[in-house]
Amino acid sequence: MLSTRGETLEGKTCLVSGSGNVAQYTVEKVNQLGGKVVTLSDSNGYIYDEAGIDAKKLAWVMELKNVRRGRIQEYADAFKSAVYTPLDAKLDYNPLWNHKAQCAFPSATQNEINARDARHLLANGVYCVSEGANMPTTPEGVKVFVDAGILYGPGKAANAGGVATSGLEMSQNSMRLPWTREEVDQRLSLIMKSIHRTCVETAEQFGTPGNYVNGANIGGFLKVANAMLDQGLV
Repeated sequence: MLSTRGETLEGKTCLVSGSGNVAQYTVEKVNQLGGKVVTLSDSNGYIYDEAGIDAKKLAWVMELKNVRRGRIQEYADAFKSAVYTPLDAKLDYNPLWNHKAQCAFPSATQNEINARDARHLLANGVYCVSEGANMPTTPEGVKVFVDAGILYGPGKAANAGGVATSGLEMSQNSMRLPWTREEVDQRLSLIMKSIHRTCVETAEQFGTPGNYVNGANIGGFLKVANAMLDQGLV
């Protein structure tokens, strides 16, 4: 998405919600690509670490969440550069999305970004949002992003990596072939680039260039419809 504007993640500050598998590996990939993640969360609250969540801190989070099953609040106790904010159910917005950044990766849960959150993101300089959770942005929030013309990758496209990797696992099983992590990552990268290309080209073909929502919706529909036609089902 950033490459369509001649940019990369290098030097970008990123907001990530959640602290499970998707969030953890989002942080890992952002770090590998030269970006800096400053937030993580769980159901009790979130941490903001202006210094960034580097590889050492990420390893600590993985041990916290995957082994000890602890709460993200403990991160602020372990790293003094971080500030913990507990969940306030009375708020009609999520303060995690109210920090200066360029990119956001909602990776926690459904409907975690509403219209007010979306406006906060725009006001804080975010112009690239890529969904890692299932439908994390409400319809009202999606409208804010689309109307603003930012780079907004809906989950049905941006979050396709999990299903794609399952397909790669099935391929390995069928062919009795063990692939290294690097091989799987390379094949996944090709799949995601193909999905991105479909979104971009379809959006442009149907008169809404740059609209990844239309590109993903129409592209997905056409793929299923064409498969049904090829099989003589319609």
